[in-house]
Amino acid sequence: MKEMTFREVIAEAMSEEMRRDSSIYLMGEEVAQYNGAYKASKGMLDEFGPKRVIDTPISELGFSGIGVGSAMNGCRPIIEFMTFNFSLIAMDQIINNAAKIRYMSGGQWNIPIVFRGPTGFAGQLGATHSQSFESWYASCPGLKVVIPCNPYDAKGLLKSAIRDNNPVIFMESEQMYGDTMMIPEEEYLLPIGKADIKKEGTDISLVTFGKIMKMALTIAKELDKENISVEIIDIQTIRPLDYESILFSVKKTNRLVILEESWPFSSIASEVSYIVQKKAFDYLDAPINRITILDTPAPYASNLIKDWFPNKEKIIKAIKETLYYTF
Repeated sequence: MKEMTFREVIAEAMSEEMRRDSSIYLMGEEVAQYNGAYKASKGMLDEFGPKRVIDTPISELGFSGIGVGSAMNGCRPIIEFMTFNFSLIAMDQIINNAAKIRYMSGGQWNIPIVFRGPTGFAGQLGATHSQSFESWYASCPGLKVVIPCNPYDAKGLLKSAIRDNNPVIFMESEQMYGDTMMIPEEEYLLPIGKADIKKEGTDISLVTFGKIMKMALTIAKELDKENISVEIIDIQTIRPLDYESILFSVKKTNRLVILEESWPFSSIASEVSYIVQKKAFDYLDAPINRITILDTPAPYASNLIKDWFPNKEKIIKAIKETLYYTF
């Protein structure tokens, strides 16, 4: 085991796969000479050279299209967006080409491509740089969407994403790149499409994913002191979603709260809520509750951010309301 940061495991996962398979390459803005905007490709240019670690102009639509075309011709590209806010420029290539070519060609072409980079809120960056688009991409058949919450999961899931023969949206967080964790030195992979129980509990199920998992785990430990046992489910893969793990937990605890770093309308919470009420309605002892960001663009002012983003008080209040605690 060795201690590594989130950014280091991203670089290590890509490097290990590139050593294993010469058809894999990394392309994006500042990934090569600058070692990545967040240093998540540090040292890769020196090892693999400019033909496999490729700096691009500021043209997400262009280099995403190159990636899709090369995937149709035997390569396995990793396309890095400096932030997924910039992926909107490449939506035509991602949605109309990467996600659909295998289906429209009758399986003649696989599109083994990974689109990766940071997502969500990362501080006072303004409304256009603080958005979570996982529900947008997850709504499109043909794409897989993965959001790890810690370095260990990130490495295992990224290696699986690179080996997958389908396009994978791999979302990270700028606020997690410095997080550290003990990582096995031997190779390991984690399956795409399988949730992970980060903490077992008996009173209520809390479904979440991504960097907000850290807040969820801290709150669950605090609530243990009040004899409130929270089970935390990290869905990890937004699509395919592991419905069975969620249903199993709800049937055990009989209560469900969903926490996510996105807008409430058409959210992942909406899909989870539908499936639970459809397949586990009789097990519910209380209405499903959810906590999201407020239904507005991200504010810049720090005092507004405190109210806009899910916080400890909101999450504890939602959990206790679902347990019918009185205040």
